[in-house]
Amino acid sequence: MKENNPARRTNYGPWLVGLGAALWGTESAWRIPLNQLFDAQVIVFWEHVLILLMLLPLLLSKLVDLARINARTWGYLIFSGFAGSAVGTVFFTLALKYGNPTVVNVILNIQPVISTLGAFFLFGDRLTPRFFLYASIAILAGIFLSVEHPTLIGESFEKAGLNLGTGYALVCALFWGLSTVAGRGTMQGMPLRLAASLRVVVGLICMTLILLIYGKLNRASLWPPAAQAHMTTAIVALLLLASISGGIPLLIYFEGLRLTRASTAGYFEMMQTLAAVCITWGFFHATLHWHQVIAGIVLMAAVAMVQRAQAAVEPALPAPLTSDL
Repeated sequence: MKENNPARRTNYGPWLVGLGAALWGTESAWRIPLNQLFDAQVIVFWEHVLILLMLLPLLLSKLVDLARINARTWGYLIFSGFAGSAVGTVFFTLALKYGNPTVVNVILNIQPVISTLGAFFLFGDRLTPRFFLYASIAILAGIFLSVEHPTLIGESFEKAGLNLGTGYALVCALFWGLSTVAGRGTMQGMPLRLAASLRVVVGLICMTLILLIYGKLNRASLWPPAAQAHMTTAIVALLLLASISGGIPLLIYFEGLRLTRASTAGYFEMMQTLAAVCITWGFFHATLHWHQVIAGIVLMAAVAMVQRAQAAVEPALPAPLTSDL
């Protein structure tokens, strides 16, 4: 039986990563309609409440491990939950509201560039010369992807079609990329499944504080008139966001990540973009111009090459907590 394990790890581990990532990619289907009913911060708050309820049995079963967690690991976890689970997700929700959802989902693929740089500064990881080449290509491709009329960039960003949604998406990519680095630090001192559930707890605490600061921790804000008028739509969309695009892919993804090399998982994670584009373009008709399609392909290819180049020099470390949870 032991001789068969490596083959089994190779066979279905990456596909579980791909399935989990693809399910994450469906979140635009629920988040876009919810943007019409709730403020972005409120959507993310309810999302965390429901996901935590789903993961509560997992969290309770791992509480015995809390005593072994050191302060450094807690620091990484808190930053990961704040930047990735809470703030980053708020900016993603805002990006979908104010930008082209297809552009938003594709441009988020720049996260590995950010997380690679973050790992260089925080953990001292080596950067290959090819990293700078591929990262530059990815950034240039991201610029062309972000604008509808690249020939007008010289006149003004507004005429070129650069909108607020793209700005929110780039801020989201920054937070999610840095969160991935912090997640890696968390993995070095905490069991993976405990980290996943605690990250949701930290995210919920952060979202509660954010709502409190902005004066939205009240019934009128948490369940506004628009949501009351479309009660069924609101409840169903929130449940689907928290389950199909939240808790379920989280468990599938981490099981696949346990059975997959991190460098291999990076390629299968791109299933998230494929699923998201199918939804935003196919169902919400968020189309792209021909130059944006080409730029998107170049961006994803360049990021894939970044991951491939870095995999050759990076030490065998625990995989990141996640890139976009």
